[in-house]
Amino acid sequence: MVRLYRDEEVQASSGKGAGDENFPVGSFLIAPPHRPHVKAYYDFARAADDIGDAPHLSSDEKLERLEAYRQVLHGEAEGLTKPTALRASLLAAGVPLERGSDLLSAFSQDAVKTRYASLDELLDYCRRSANPVGQFLLDLHGEDRALFPASDALCTSLQILNHLQDAGEDLREIDRSYLPQDWLAEMGASFDDVLADAASPGLRRVMDQLLEVCAELNDQAGDLVRHLKSRRLAAESAVILRLAKRLHLRLSRNDPVAGRVALTKADFLAAGAGGMLDTAFGGRKAA
Repeated sequence: MVRLYRDEEVQASSGKGAGDENFPVGSFLIAPPHRPHVKAYYDFARAADDIGDAPHLSSDEKLERLEAYRQVLHGEAEGLTKPTALRASLLAAGVPLERGSDLLSAFSQDAVKTRYASLDELLDYCRRSANPVGQFLLDLHGEDRALFPASDALCTSLQILNHLQDAGEDLREIDRSYLPQDWLAEMGASFDDVLADAASPGLRRVMDQLLEVCAELNDQAGDLVRHLKSRRLAAESAVILRLAKRLHLRLSRNDPVAGRVALTKADFLAAGAGGMLDTAFGGRKAA
């Protein structure tokens, strides 16, 4: 008999929504026919991420609920509004179901793994927690999968930048640190340093090393903006890349331990205008 799940058995809301994101979620730049698919994907990802981050759930409870999401997404069970909606959306759009289940793999890892030994471990997490988002958008728009590496670079950069923004909050609220432990040890720092009033010299050096990684990834992502066939998706990507570079600059100049470092309204306006110009006139250079 096929298992039937109820939403109230599984859901665990964090209260976050699209307005809490650093980067555009299904903005007006996405063509109208694609927007329902983007919404279904975002709603699924937000709900599953909430489960992985829910402080009141045990690791086993999180894993059980995320497995229920996977079963419904892959047609092995029924019920659960958001995975059912995403399954229908992906099948209709011809996008692999793995674009959703890869995310579930990462969120399941969040349920049991709270420390990262190295940059390689962090990049592997980003491969499943962030990169599927860009791959989903490329598949949805019928773009060449040869662009996956450039898309992956941008998505991984965004993920690491968010980790740097939220390092203190993540440790305080869910006892999780994504900072590479080998780098911390090399610099004479500890993940607990993010709870201080300001970043220690060693922690600052680790953050700067991660920002160097993000700078290289952002450079690689430039190929995405230049080679997309969809002008709308190219504009969306150009805006996001500009925002990533602006957040990178703010994190380079400010201390995210002393206070939250965030993009401003002016950043969004400037990145939006610049991204539109990049694609409107073929400049395709993000700054």
